[in-house]
Amino acid sequence: MLAIALTFSVIVSIAFLLLGTVIGYMVKGYTVEQQARYIVTHPEMFDSDGQLIPDEVLAVRFENPEDFPSDDD
Repeated sequence: MLAIALTFSVIVSIAFLLLGTVIGYMVKGYTVEQQARYIVTHPEMFDSDGQLIPDEVLAVRFENPEDFPSDDD
């Protein structure tokens, strides 16, 4: 009886693992497709030829305040 229960448990576990993998792959593809639809571009950042104007792009980098030396000494 124990062997039958273990065999059944292993088969069901493998089946759920495969089912979860397939469903996860399908959901990932769906979400990537949905995100691609809603990418917002700002037309003011492009010139008349549709090329990105590099002067208009702003990149901000926040430093970790723990990395700065302390003035409390």
